[in-house]
Amino acid sequence: MDTTPAAEPVARALALAHAADPSDPDPDQDAYRSLLRQAAADGPGSLTLGRELIRSPDPVDREAGCALLGHAGDRHEELRAETATALIGLARRESGSGVLAALARALGGTADRRAVPVLVTLAGHPDAGVREQVAAAFPGVATGLPDGPDTAALITLTRDPDPQVRNWATFSLGLQLETDSPAIRAALWERTRDEDPDAREEGIHGLARRHDPRAVPLLLELLGHPDGAHTLTFHAAAVLGAPELLPALQTYDADGTGVDDAVNACDPVRRARLDAAAWDLLCTLDRLRPDLRAALRAPRFDPGLELTLGSAPETPTYDLEALLRRAADDPTRAADLVAADHPPDPDQRSSSAS
Repeated sequence: MDTTPAAEPVARALALAHAADPSDPDPDQDAYRSLLRQAAADGPGSLTLGRELIRSPDPVDREAGCALLGHAGDRHEELRAETATALIGLARRESGSGVLAALARALGGTADRRAVPVLVTLAGHPDAGVREQVAAAFPGVATGLPDGPDTAALITLTRDPDPQVRNWATFSLGLQLETDSPAIRAALWERTRDEDPDAREEGIHGLARRHDPRAVPLLLELLGHPDGAHTLTFHAAAVLGAPELLPALQTYDADGTGVDDAVNACDPVRRARLDAAAWDLLCTLDRLRPDLRAALRAPRFDPGLELTLGSAPETPTYDLEALLRRAADDPTRAADLVAADHPPDPDQRSSSAS
């Protein structure tokens, strides 16, 4: 075994894995995972050890190797291509369900689209544990195409016989991906009638994020649940912005996570006030600093408005409501704050003066 800083925590993790009772359906893996995350701090060392472990004849070692490579790629962006290459190579020769589940999980953190064909193949694996990890992994390597192979595989997994697989697939499709199509909406609508309450709830949230009006009565039902609504329900309500949801939302504590945003989005008076403030802010900023090229944007899959500056991929972006709160709801003050955050380029001022 290697003598890098990663070696000692990896050895301890392997000892725990080999000592685990195989008959225990739900072993406590917190210590095991913590040790592998610790080992991943040593980027090059953890990559070397992970590659070594996935070549082991022992499936317990190979599973640990997949997990270690996953943590290494997650912590060290510069290693992701190499971890993806190693995992994809293992997928061609691996047959163990536990290893394949760990492999799928690790691939999801690589942000490498070469993983998509591997995950598509594993989506048809007979083991539900593998399919569950595949469903959770797809968003990390998504093509972004509504008709992409990853989207098609997720749609199929939303109809899986295993409720946990359906739940994860519906969550990934509905809340993790920012794509929309009639096929996606049809799959989410199917899940709104799922016998599993978690899968059903994810279907409702996913429909609401796509501004589908069929989600309104379903969200009302979730908001009226005796145990209260989930944070994601408030987020979905805020994206949908339907006034019909307002009475139900007002029964919740405004300080609850996401409640105030949902009320703001669904209350026509508050929305009109916010829209007016946004317009005043934009006009004031345009007069003060036309060089900033300020614009307002309404994200399709998220609530609220954003103020953007310029058109570069890394353009500065402000959450409009947060900016106005920072300025005590004064659009002029908010414009001053943005201008102060981005002082004029001295070279531009000199050029303008000449």
